[in-house]
Amino acid sequence: MSEIKNILTKLIEKKISIDEAEKLLQANLIEEVGDLAKLDIFRKTRTGTPEVIFAQNKEPQIVIDIINAFLGKNKYAIVSRYKEEHYKLINKTFGSNEEYVIEVNGLGKIIIVRERVYSFPSKGGIIGIITAGSSDIPVAAEAKVIAEAMGCKVFTSYDVGIAGIHRIFSPLSDMIKQGVHVFIVCAGMEGTLPGVVAALVDVPVIGVPISSGYGMGEKGKGALITMLQSCSPGLLVVNIDNGFGAGASAAIIANKIAE
Repeated sequence: MSEIKNILTKLIEKKISIDEAEKLLQANLIEEVGDLAKLDIFRKTRTGTPEVIFAQNKEPQIVIDIINAFLGKNKYAIVSRYKEEHYKLINKTFGSNEEYVIEVNGLGKIIIVRERVYSFPSKGGIIGIITAGSSDIPVAAEAKVIAEAMGCKVFTSYDVGIAGIHRIFSPLSDMIKQGVHVFIVCAGMEGTLPGVVAALVDVPVIGVPISSGYGMGEKGKGALITMLQSCSPGLLVVNIDNGFGAGASAAIIANKIAE
């Protein structure tokens, strides 16, 4: 007997409650794709966060196999940090199939393949995404796609860093008027902007260090240290260039607030 049948049998026999069965199903529903990957198909059910296929170091055909496994269960698949060879095979495999829609964010290097009849349900969370400079936009774009896939409405404002500090006030004011629950602020170089935003608003701010910069603080290390050392309360920090983590974390918080 499979583990799923065992859980359902216990439920029918009233050996466990509905709540206990739900927890057991959430904990055990893992699907294997050959010997290549163990897919956490029901991560979104457990945590609200979808599993994303990190394509960067994967062979294109492996990515296709994993996409097919996800489509068989979840009606969609999200592919991050794709390369040109991944895009070409994804487009060749699914582009001519009228059953599917391919949504490509070339800036954020993220692709969604979904059934044409499927759309991500709104959860009510509202997120504002701000970048200090234009070089921060690709990571911000990744965060935006993830947050929207998790049911959030997202407002964006790019290139408003502290080198021209006056630029931040108008978009920040507009987002506050829109009822933003969480801000994501992406910044490279010295990474000051997230701390500035956190000092101006009364909602959580998630800082994303970007791997720009050079010399002692190269590759985002200076920005990361600045954000971690900030004295502004309410500032949380993810790893360097972690757009996915920022988008997912912000969406979890915003959707809980919206509930």
